[in-house]
Amino acid sequence: MSGSEVDVHAAFVALEREIGLLLRRSRAISTRLARELHPDLDGAAYGLLALLQDAGPLRASDLVARLGLDKSTVSRQLSSLVELGLVDRAADPDDGRAQVLTPSAEGAARLARIRTARRARWESDMSGWPAEDVATLAVLLERLNRIGEAREAESGD
Repeated sequence: MSGSEVDVHAAFVALEREIGLLLRRSRAISTRLARELHPDLDGAAYGLLALLQDAGPLRASDLVARLGLDKSTVSRQLSSLVELGLVDRAADPDDGRAQVLTPSAEGAARLARIRTARRARWESDMSGWPAEDVATLAVLLERLNRIGEAREAESGD
């Protein structure tokens, strides 16, 4: 094997290791960020609020499908976010029997502050990276996320 050839198996072993590390770190960060949103929230609530901000308004069932979480877990997190005034419920304009969820003004403001601080941290941590590398990483992560979304849509999980 020449120096330019890649060992496919070794590449996937390294990928699994690095993604595993990233996911473990992400869970810890989500827990911390949720506490910054409100001291009474747990880690999953941050992701729900962020998804509602980015893709909302959504029904609870949409959140379950997009996040691949258990319905009872999502319901519990949403109840907590609503109770704390970080998410608003409204009648679904397409189906008055259903409800859609959106970040409240307070929830959106708190989330924006946290995201601004996180972006500043990423910019600081990666200040030595060429902008092209940062953009390439974002594109590759997006491709990886689309694969996961397609797999979840196929399996119905």
